[in-house]
Amino acid sequence: MSVKLKKLRDQVIVITGASSGIGLTTAEMAAQAGARVMLSSRNEQDLRSAVEDIRARGGEAAYHVADVADERAMEQLAERTTREYGGIDTWVNNAGVSMYGRLEDSPMEDKRRLFDVNFWGVVNGSKAALPHLKRNGGALINIGSVLSDIPVPVQGIYAASKHALKAYTSSLRMELANEAVPVSVTLVKPSAIDTPYTEHARSHMAEEPGLPAPAYAPEVVARAILRCAEKPVREITVGGAGRFQILLHTLAPSLAEAFIQRAMPAQMKRNEPSDERDSLYRPMSGRRRYGPYSGRVMQSSAYTRAALSDVARVLPVLALGAGLVALSRRRRPGTVSVAA
Repeated sequence: MSVKLKKLRDQVIVITGASSGIGLTTAEMAAQAGARVMLSSRNEQDLRSAVEDIRARGGEAAYHVADVADERAMEQLAERTTREYGGIDTWVNNAGVSMYGRLEDSPMEDKRRLFDVNFWGVVNGSKAALPHLKRNGGALINIGSVLSDIPVPVQGIYAASKHALKAYTSSLRMELANEAVPVSVTLVKPSAIDTPYTEHARSHMAEEPGLPAPAYAPEVVARAILRCAEKPVREITVGGAGRFQILLHTLAPSLAEAFIQRAMPAQMKRNEPSDERDSLYRPMSGRRRYGPYSGRVMQSSAYTRAALSDVARVLPVLALGAGLVALSRRRRPGTVSVAA
């Protein structure tokens, strides 16, 4: 079934994890484009401040405090949004948290909590959103990671949660397609992004967590998310670096993993002792889009921009058509070809 999505200026958009980083940036950009935005996270102070800033710039926004790991809290978020704005057009499951350290060194309680947020939080959000999206059509956008496709040491449990998220998103997309409901389901997979991601992550290392180079600005992800809110997209990797990593692991997994296991651990540490603060169980204050990354931050991605272009969207169809034409022109057994 063909899914038609509204222009941003006509949409009501719900964003979880909206008090910092990718979520905050997406909320601000969506409001600037004319959307009515419902921001949600566990941090009321930062949410209130974000909404005040959006309104001061002429945007329309509200907030609702909720933990994505709480199924009922997600239902209440959906109910609050429909009361406030009359419906939901796009729901962005963005809230997430990472954990750094060897898998053997990470307590089971922490691993389960991470899955409660990263995986079950998306399940809870999707379950709450879908009854509303099905009514008039809309977009469900889940934020995964390049680690949805490749394994990595030091962030093993985070990668596992994002692998699970990818499988859930793909299965849900197929089920909704079988129902022929007008809902687009998208998985957005960011590369390393300069947000407070490492500061919010729980660390079981002696050092503060770090990001591997290159890192991209959160605006690069926000632009991709908002593009997917207007045009149905199955899946998109944000950042050419991440796309290259995925491609290398697909074509030569043993080679890719040998490189990753040697190079990645050192890049995931900063040369300073861990401050033992994180947002795994409790929210952290500090409404910020950017993090402590000290290297060069990429402000755009030519790969992502091209992949989301209208031309790129029709390439698979054109390739299939060319293949069928070539197949039809093949000489059948028992026939004689005549040169013109």
